[in-house]
Amino acid sequence: MEANKTSVETERLLTPSQVAEIFKVDPKTVTRWAKTGKLKVVRTLGGHRRYSEADVRALSELRLEADPT
Repeated sequence: MEANKTSVETERLLTPSQVAEIFKVDPKTVTRWAKTGKLKVVRTLGGHRRYSEADVRALSELRLEADPT
């Protein structure tokens, strides 16, 4: 097994629906965030979008700081 795996290879990746559920938004909103650069997208070999769990957590924390209610 390779010792030097990149973070994307070892990081848990989430589907647009999973991210949408976390933020309580529509999956299309998640896609829009990726297009505007708010969230980094990883494409699977089949062309599907996936999002790093760490990136999602970071965005979640930024949103909490901006709107703590």
